[in-house]
Amino acid sequence: MTETLQQYHILGPAIGLCTFLIIGLFHPVVIKCEYYFGTKCWWWFLLLGIAMLTGAVMVRDVFWSSVLGVTAFSSFWTILEIFEQRERVRKGWFPANPRRKNQP
Repeated sequence: MTETLQQYHILGPAIGLCTFLIIGLFHPVVIKCEYYFGTKCWWWFLLLGIAMLTGAVMVRDVFWSSVLGVTAFSSFWTILEIFEQRERVRKGWFPANPRRKNQP
């Protein structure tokens, strides 16, 4: 795939588009995970990040290695965002889940 993208000089834009989509995907995931699970789900993102980072190091293709690397570090960043989302809920900027017992 990388050869085709390089041949048409669109490898950079393709990686950029994937980065945009990955970050855009993680934004609502942070909100939903905090709403349903609270901050106790942070370790899911740690495991996902470690797995994606391992994949990024092992994959030889530049495109897929980049996508895996972006996913890994977006997952690591999500750990911070889960805890910041808890603060946004405390401030009333986002709704709290009334059915969850361990409310902020």
